[in-house]
Amino acid sequence: MSQPVREPQIFDPIAMEVFSNRLLSITEDMNNTLVRSSFSTNIKERRDCSVGLFDGRGRLIAQGTQIPLHLGSLNGGVAAVLKACPLESIQDGDVFLCNDPYLAHGTHLPDISCITPVFIDGKVEFFAANVGHHADVGGAVPGSIAGGSRSIFEEGIRLPVIRVVRAGVLDTETLNLIAQNTRDPEERALDLRVQVATNERGATAARELVVQMGMAAVRQSIDDIIAYTRRRIRNRIAELKIGEYRFTNYLDDDGMGGEPVPIAVTVRVSKDGLALDFTGSGKQARGAMNVPTNALHACVYYSIKALLDPELLPNAGLFDAVSISAPPGTIVNPLPPAPVGARSITCQKVAGAIFGAFRGLLPPERVMASGNDVVPAIVFSGALTRRDGYYVYLETLGGGSGARHGADGMDAVHVHMTNTSNLPAEALENEYPLIVDEYALIDDSGGAGQYRGGLGIARQIRATVPGTIFSVRSDSHTVGVPSGVFGGLDGRRAKLVRNYGRVDQEELFSKVARVEMKVGDAMRIETPGAGGYGMPAQRSLDAIAADLRNGKVTRVAAERDYGNDRVDAAVKLARS
Repeated sequence: MSQPVREPQIFDPIAMEVFSNRLLSITEDMNNTLVRSSFSTNIKERRDCSVGLFDGRGRLIAQGTQIPLHLGSLNGGVAAVLKACPLESIQDGDVFLCNDPYLAHGTHLPDISCITPVFIDGKVEFFAANVGHHADVGGAVPGSIAGGSRSIFEEGIRLPVIRVVRAGVLDTETLNLIAQNTRDPEERALDLRVQVATNERGATAARELVVQMGMAAVRQSIDDIIAYTRRRIRNRIAELKIGEYRFTNYLDDDGMGGEPVPIAVTVRVSKDGLALDFTGSGKQARGAMNVPTNALHACVYYSIKALLDPELLPNAGLFDAVSISAPPGTIVNPLPPAPVGARSITCQKVAGAIFGAFRGLLPPERVMASGNDVVPAIVFSGALTRRDGYYVYLETLGGGSGARHGADGMDAVHVHMTNTSNLPAEALENEYPLIVDEYALIDDSGGAGQYRGGLGIARQIRATVPGTIFSVRSDSHTVGVPSGVFGGLDGRRAKLVRNYGRVDQEELFSKVARVEMKVGDAMRIETPGAGGYGMPAQRSLDAIAADLRNGKVTRVAAERDYGNDRVDAAVKLARS
């Protein structure tokens, strides 16, 4: 085993911690502003948004604690602005928008990035940035994320780097052009205005920081925290055992049906550092399951940070320590105009594959069973009932998280690359002509083990007006399975059912689009559970009894997985 690199300490740890937290306070305030001021339920209720602060060279110096996948859009957006617009052409008060994965380093079209250069003494010293997932940006299917889209041109309005504010003056014509290419232009225009205002709040806070510290001290502190992060992650990598470690995850299909698609990764640890190679992954998908380059990089950076040093400062110092390669023309490095709208499902599989490969690198107490490794998205759309126009209700759903040493997996949570809140039933029914029939945990969906995998979610929604259109992108319905570790059992797969429990009940494909619902029709999605950790025979009687008492495991499943005698003993213990 190689020895950690221990360079001489050159930083003042207290000063660096204070400075880093001051940066994070700016991004947290930006994030709170974006959430509280937005008009769409997807941002104001579900918090499907992220923020970041960059220095004048385009280096990430602080990221809000929201959506890991959005790091790809934030990094990509700032890089795209710097490439498209020479600094001498940018004026104080300019604001830029972009979203396109091929023209502006985005990750998919609904994630619109807003980038604001921050001037100090006539020079760009920072970039305030945020990204919001807009519920619809046009295209062939409401929600703009259908798994069966065949090209980027079907997925909505494409934004290269465009200047939406010039020297402090909002270009309302450009804003209107973007908004009118979506199904709810009023909501789009309002949320975009909020994104612009959010960055201005961050810019003001950055200027106040410079007034307090001085620009030279701020620049030095930024260099210090980035260098510290780079050194710390390299030390963690140096502690790993040299070798190659592989894992393969699977998608059910490429968005258009057909054969399973492998998501393969080889992790190489050498004396020179850490490299991740995605050779062996499936060819470029026909449907919208492709992962743009910046989204792939975000998956890798998130995974390395989570696995090796979760408390690491979130800045550009992490990026230099890891090399990433993926063959062009594959599902993890597509060529234009490949569709990418449903890329987050594949990103979950990418992160799951990296976590799987690290099972060979980490001690057992740091290994985690597979989580649901999917982020199903359901979309309902139709005519608004309280004002003119059309609504698009989008929600991404959680599932079980993997069990780990000493703890069961969490129930009904997002894992890996996504981290949005749920939309409460009350808010959903207040905003849209829909009824939530059921929102519950799925018993027996977590894999048994010494520590049980987390449970998946059942979400069933009924249409109350004619003309309601439903679409979904999901996975792990037929092939992908949340795997257990060290003898733990696998979690349960997902399921999509129309009119569950009725005589006309029908199980649907995981990636359907534009399904017209009649009044009273219901769509029910059941998300995957997660894998268990350790042999089921090692689970304590108290834990088995608690699962039975709380309805998380049925007696039939408990007897199957833990044995009749142990279940009888657990029940007696619970009654004593």
